Amino acid sequence: MRIVNKRALHDYHILESLEVGIRLLGSEVKSIRLGRVDLGQSFAKIIGGEIYLINANIPRYQNAGDKSYDPQRSRKLLLHKDQIQRLIGKLSQKGATLVPVALYEKHNLIKLQLGLAKSKKEFDKRKVLKERDHQRRIEQELRGKE
Repeated sequence: MRIVNKRALHDYHILESLEVGIRLLGSEVKSIRLGRVDLGQSFAKIIGGEIYLINANIPRYQNAGDKSYDPQRSRKLLLHKDQIQRLIGKLSQKGATLVPVALYEKHNLIKLQLGLAKSKKEFDKRKVLKERDHQRRIEQELRGKE
């Protein structure tokens, strides 16, 4: 089970990535294991010397008893203090942001791959799409000749 944030990979250049833990409720873990997560609009933010995942949508587990559950709540990310200090220094650069790249299970723990990213310009996105289309055509021609 690996949930990838395709929007982050499309909209940002990932400069560096970091594996972090995430503080979750039991029903959220069950919902994640079912693959019911949307990371499309989410980002990470430093609040009071700690890093939180904001706007990640983890829908309520259908068999959970908690009726007052908020699927968009902020979730604390688990990092060492020296990692947080290093990220604060790198985020001071103009245009740098923290985005979740992937959410996955590792040794029965839910881990988040957090990326230090810079925003892509519109022409960068078009260039990537053009290169991908060109590569697809080359592969189709090679398959046709065999």
